[in-house]
Amino acid sequence: MALLPAMFLSLNLLFFFSQISHATDTITKSQPLLNGSTLVSKDGTFELGFFTPGSSTNSYVGIWFKNIPVRTVVWVANRDNPSKHKSNMLSLNEEGNLVLLSQNRSLVWSTNATTMVLNPVVQLLHNGNLVIRDENDKRNNEDSFVWQSFDHPCDTLLQGMKLGWNLKTGLNRYLRAWKSWDDPSSGDFTSGVKLGVNPELAIWKGSVEYYRSGPWNGIFSSGVFGFSPNPLFDYKYVQNEDEVYVRYTLKNSSVISIIVLNQTLYLRQRITWIPHTRTWSVYQSLPQDSCDAYNVCGPYGSCVINASPVCACLEGFKPKSLQDWNQMDWTQGCVHSEPLSCGVKSRDGFRKISWMKMPDTSHSWINKSMTLEDCKAKCLENCSCTAYANLDTSGGGSGCSIWFGDLVDLRVSQSGQDLYVRMATSDTGKDNDSFLTLLN
Repeated sequence: MALLPAMFLSLNLLFFFSQISHATDTITKSQPLLNGSTLVSKDGTFELGFFTPGSSTNSYVGIWFKNIPVRTVVWVANRDNPSKHKSNMLSLNEEGNLVLLSQNRSLVWSTNATTMVLNPVVQLLHNGNLVIRDENDKRNNEDSFVWQSFDHPCDTLLQGMKLGWNLKTGLNRYLRAWKSWDDPSSGDFTSGVKLGVNPELAIWKGSVEYYRSGPWNGIFSSGVFGFSPNPLFDYKYVQNEDEVYVRYTLKNSSVISIIVLNQTLYLRQRITWIPHTRTWSVYQSLPQDSCDAYNVCGPYGSCVINASPVCACLEGFKPKSLQDWNQMDWTQGCVHSEPLSCGVKSRDGFRKISWMKMPDTSHSWINKSMTLEDCKAKCLENCSCTAYANLDTSGGGSGCSIWFGDLVDLRVSQSGQDLYVRMATSDTGKDNDSFLTLLN
């Protein structure tokens, strides 16, 4: 009988320590997160904690996949504000912001929530989103969050994240690569949505446009092969008065696949985890070939990846500088073989060029309700209009896109569509609408 008190004491201590060691997904004002401890999402997919990458001596707070043996950090809180100390603490301050404090409790990093709630908590969700919300609000949707890491991406796009703009607040969610493998600070390689009347996904090296996807045509982007139907993921594109964004969902919940910016290779890569080899496999890279380089063939020049040379003037056009063109310098592009005669009846027409990545939309105009014939007439009315096409290719085609000025960044693409290019009637064919295929 004398053993019973000791037995009960041992059980109580076991229960007490099991409670301490049990993983939590939440930080509260009374329960901060100390260096050495982690948050784990309820489904066990993601983990948040302190880490030191590669040969670096700096300390960071990051989120990674918990059950992947190759630590893959998908978000870093203080990427541009590293801590030099190992003794750090994440806690909620009086204003309800999440703060990272150093060993001497000085501020290293903080969220920027402007809305206060009565009982704030920080929670790591099953999708990898770190959020601040009211403890009593169980909706768990973005409208109930006062701050979320999904609004502040680093180099990785996870399933469900929005890449693009909140037009009401001016928030721009874009990816920015790590500076190097052991330095998560902001590099100069970025990817996001380029705003305009017809937005596009784009990649930049510094301030220089490096790649663009082509506009969304109702099914996918005309310049990205990987956006076409596939067994791995679906893309959703949203454009309205409040938001412009794209995001993806995985078709198989057991698959782990993410998009990451690779500063070393200057590639935007979709990588997929292969469990039996315990490695990441590259599913797709953008740019995907030399024709994806921005405007590689100059104005009115089309890039054909299986041709030699890869650049050719559109039918009805000729090199602006034949000497440069023959020396494989295509930057000046092409000009009309026959001059346009705007305003002279039946002197200008259009040639249909198929399988085309749509031109850069920076100087374009759209109408969602116009027919293709109305679109053609609208283009003919304006001497600056150089091409037109359907805005949406689904369901047989609808809407109108028209372009002004030089047509740039053209290529033949398996995801391309019909583009109607303005030229002199003598160059358009007998019916002003002849078919030209550049994809052999």
